[in-house]
Amino acid sequence: MSNIYEPVIGLEVHAELATRSKMFCACPVVDTTQAEPNSAVCPVCAGMPGVLPVVNQKAVEFALRVALALACEIAPSSLFARKNYFYPDLPKGYQISQYENPLAVNGRLTILTSQGEKVVRIRRVHLEEDTGKLTHIAESGNGSINEIRPAHTLIDLNRAGVPLLEIVSEPDMHSAEEVGAYARALHSLLRYLKVNSGDMQKGAMRIEPNISIRPAGSQTFGTRCEIKNLNTFRGLERAVDFEIRRQSALLDEGKVVEQETRGWIDDQGITVTQRSKEEAHDYRYFPEPDLPPLVLDRAWVEEILASLPELPISRLHRFQEQYKLSAYDAEVLTAEQETADYYEAAVAAAPQVAPKVIANWICGELFSLLNQTGMTLAECPVTPRALAALIFLVTSGEINLGTGKVVLAEMFHSGQSAEAIIASRGLRQISDSSAIAGMVQQVLKNNPEQVQSYLAGKTGIAQWLFGQVMKAAKGQANPQVVRQELEKQLNAMINNGY
Repeated sequence: MSNIYEPVIGLEVHAELATRSKMFCACPVVDTTQAEPNSAVCPVCAGMPGVLPVVNQKAVEFALRVALALACEIAPSSLFARKNYFYPDLPKGYQISQYENPLAVNGRLTILTSQGEKVVRIRRVHLEEDTGKLTHIAESGNGSINEIRPAHTLIDLNRAGVPLLEIVSEPDMHSAEEVGAYARALHSLLRYLKVNSGDMQKGAMRIEPNISIRPAGSQTFGTRCEIKNLNTFRGLERAVDFEIRRQSALLDEGKVVEQETRGWIDDQGITVTQRSKEEAHDYRYFPEPDLPPLVLDRAWVEEILASLPELPISRLHRFQEQYKLSAYDAEVLTAEQETADYYEAAVAAAPQVAPKVIANWICGELFSLLNQTGMTLAECPVTPRALAALIFLVTSGEINLGTGKVVLAEMFHSGQSAEAIIASRGLRQISDSSAIAGMVQQVLKNNPEQVQSYLAGKTGIAQWLFGQVMKAAKGQANPQVVRQELEKQLNAMINNGY
């Protein structure tokens, strides 16, 4: 019988800062999936002897925006250090990072889980530089079946030296769900602050969980393993879940968990050993002799603090209070700043419409159209004002809900207004009671068998009859009026002994 264990998980997140130039030189930051390899390289990021790094002020500003948004304590003076570790794609042979004296410490991030809100402590936020990119070219082996061996490796230094922000949490998470919630919350925050592209597929944000387990109720940490360079939320959650199960099985078998760095193989759903896990002393950190201490002007820090936007968690709480939205709706609408802005613009354009109704249209029909076409909200041809105008036509009874959905799809694909589409296609809702009474009467006359079944007690047939009336009206009849009239005529038949 297996024992009960408690996972203990902390995350290291590396986020590329969206500056125009690199961390310590003037080389431009380019899209490494598009740019010619090694086209944005100079003697500094190529690691030539005798070159001197210079700190990118915009990178420091972006780092401060994140640290302040995480409520960290900002160090008046911080130090850069050399992290001596062999990176084949970082040619100078060490990485400039921060260690003993980082930019910021002791922050917090509120996450949303199925159990409610939870605060995860932030241990440190510090600046460093990214590495280059390796591409391994493989060739077939010497005749053995399935044997593959690398022929050579290509190095692209376009990414080497790109500003990187490392955000290290305390080991405050205890499940794959909490880890996923933390990663999503941090991703949303970085996007709100406009310091990171959020494009995880291109490596703009890489996540490295440190996982250990211990007997439930114990306060002693187990042996931790780190999983490197995860770049999808789903992959992160699956990797953490697998590692928890792997370590639990080892302890159940009386074996020990080895401290190591592991890699995630997504298509197999497993982690594998990469190397034994290093400790800080293995990197032989020492102060970077070519860079002076990073001394911050307090007035500049206060100016950056004052410029921060309303943050995702604060906006979520406001949406719940101001617009009476559920926690789920508020979370969906505030996850991306452009979505929250779109929603609020639509609400402002239709004060007669309940904010919850507008939330339903955005999270339902509009998101569905965007997903079908692969568009982002920024590319959406339906403006907030245009969507609000359509929703008002539905809620005021000018058109019914079904017609409204058809009109929205037409707006999305043609760019026309709701009014223009309704007028050109004759889609106004029929609410005239005498016209609808005639349609109901005709449907009942044309379907005597179904009417007899209803009168015999099969009341569910009323829904089928309703559908026939709506079909006769080409979907334009007022559903509420149709239901009322259908019920009226059927009851009359019962009362008259039909």
